[in-house]
Amino acid sequence: MYTLIRSLPRRRLFAEQIPAFGSSLLIAELFYKFHSFLLETAAFLATWFVVDLVLSTVTQRLRRSRGAAPVPAYAEPGEAPTITPRP
Repeated sequence: MYTLIRSLPRRRLFAEQIPAFGSSLLIAELFYKFHSFLLETAAFLATWFVVDLVLSTVTQRLRRSRGAAPVPAYAEPGEAPTITPRP
């Protein structure tokens, strides 16, 4: 979790991860009643993964359709991100 927060730029963290986290938490609270902390935690993390995957895919497709530059996946703090074009 620490690596996720440190590696993503703040703008991207607030634009992508906070909505994915919030919606996953809401889904878990409303629908997951396994009576087991471990199962509910695993289901929450799996839900967060799927919601983040869907949001990232939709965001990338919208950017591509509008002709905007792709967002780099990772950049070290203080390092300029490099964007590699897809074939």
